[in-house]
Amino acid sequence: MPEYPGPTTDAAVRVEHLTRVYETGQTRVTALAGIDAEFGRGTFTAVMGPSGSGKSTLLQTAAGLDRPTSGRVVLGGTELSRLSETRLTELRRTRIGFVFQAFNLIGALTVEENIVLPLRLAAVRPDRAWLNRVVDRVGLADRLHHRPAALSGGQQQRVAIARALATRPEVIFCDEPTGALDTQTAGEVLTLLRAVVDEHGLTVVMVTHDPVAASYADRVLVLADGRIVADLPQIGPAGIAEHLASLDRRVVR
Repeated sequence: MPEYPGPTTDAAVRVEHLTRVYETGQTRVTALAGIDAEFGRGTFTAVMGPSGSGKSTLLQTAAGLDRPTSGRVVLGGTELSRLSETRLTELRRTRIGFVFQAFNLIGALTVEENIVLPLRLAAVRPDRAWLNRVVDRVGLADRLHHRPAALSGGQQQRVAIARALATRPEVIFCDEPTGALDTQTAGEVLTLLRAVVDEHGLTVVMVTHDPVAASYADRVLVLADGRIVADLPQIGPAGIAEHLASLDRRVVR
């Protein structure tokens, strides 16, 4: 894979001058307008912003799910834009984990089969010691032979997190991971994601609209109109909410 000698060696993911433009007929929409950002190893970053701000597009391009119109995405020392689709797929299966709002579990598979699916797709032998640690950490040891339909929403999201962890990825991208959960269950899932960072040194990048969810992160990036308009340290849910409200007031004016 192409290696990129970036200036910051502790960045798990780095995006440079990232743009993404969508064209439909005569319509041209700029979702990302030249974003520069780094996500350090062993950190938890929340990405926020109003609808249409570009936050989900940033996640998708940084994760290699969508190709940027211009600019670069560097995962570790690998520049994603230079990879073929085959190599990009291989990278996503082994070096990146994904957690989505809708869980995206396969109903015909058991919990254990869903967890090890990325490994099987990548033709990688499971590390049983690691998988046992993951299953124990997410509290699913007594559910391994159940199918998703027999689980609660919170349990299904725990399966999704365990699946994301199975390959020991360099970074986990989460798109509204608590959007379909009640408040208590959401708190449990966010606590688990926080522990993934603190206990295992993994990197988590999470798109969310919820200031409470964002308060579990170390840092909050705020987007508007495809640009980063604020890069905040952890200031708590009230501070995050006030900053977002202030941004909304400026937009209205």
